[in-house]
Amino acid sequence: MPGEIVKSLTRAHWPTGFLPLSSLGPLAALLLACLFFSTQSDRFLSLQNFSLILQQVMVVGTIAIGQTLIILTAGIDLSCGAIMALANVAMAKFAVQYGWDPYLAIVVGIALSTGFGMINGLLVTKARLPSFIVTLATLNIAFAFTQIFSGAETITNLPPAMTALGNPLMVFGAPVLWGSLVMLGLYLLTWWVLRDTAPGRHVYAVGNNIESARLTGIATNRVLLGVYTAAGLLYGIAALLSVARTGVGDPQAGQTDNLASITAVVLGGTSLFGGRGVVLGSLVGALIVGVFVNGLTLMGVQSVYQMLITGILVLLAVATDQMVHKRR
Repeated sequence: MPGEIVKSLTRAHWPTGFLPLSSLGPLAALLLACLFFSTQSDRFLSLQNFSLILQQVMVVGTIAIGQTLIILTAGIDLSCGAIMALANVAMAKFAVQYGWDPYLAIVVGIALSTGFGMINGLLVTKARLPSFIVTLATLNIAFAFTQIFSGAETITNLPPAMTALGNPLMVFGAPVLWGSLVMLGLYLLTWWVLRDTAPGRHVYAVGNNIESARLTGIATNRVLLGVYTAAGLLYGIAALLSVARTGVGDPQAGQTDNLASITAVVLGGTSLFGGRGVVLGSLVGALIVGVFVNGLTLMGVQSVYQMLITGILVLLAVATDQMVHKRR
């Protein structure tokens, strides 16, 4: 009986196909953007350029997976970029300045970001604080720790093991970073978990109506704690991808990734009200931003106008989500 109630809670919001109807709009927008920019630059449609776009979005795209999990439960995470930067610096400093084994440094860095995610989850579930306030506070804490621990200095001369995911693999003659493939693999894994497992269905049920989910027997606090902890784990993996791509431990990394990840999630069709969306849509959203930035750069458009266009896209996506939510 509880299982049937859970299904009823998620039936209107549950993604039954590879990409649900709510994600077809963003996918169409992505294809139209590609078509437009292909008419503006001969270089846009090259495999090398698409590989570059994928490389440019792999860090934000990975962060957006964790952000999607949290937004699906009707929360928000403003601390994701700062947590990623802290893990980024921790990995680099432990390996370079403390002489740790690079694999141990990577594990400790990811564990650190996972711990921050767990702290966010505990404050949301046990202290009953709004996710916006909690993650705003941990954003500042993680940023301060990053600056103090690194001395606000970039860490160089990283061991090859920490930059291995920044090496290219030739695919149809175009260099594709191993880190990009890791990001795509994480999207597929998360999509499967959300779609085909009981914990994934519980995430949708909690986001749809947390009180109804609790009454059906779902351990809602456990679900929320698991979501925030998993998001922290993903931020740590994003930190490793950032280190691999840039080849340094950068204390200034990720300062706008919180907004960029929310942008990707919203453009991908996930509702800010929770309970509706699909994680693959966030990949589409990240690619939309990447395509616009890349295409406008090829056209010679200044970065300030790129930000303007991205802001307009977000407003349109949020307005659409608001209208859909009211209609429901």
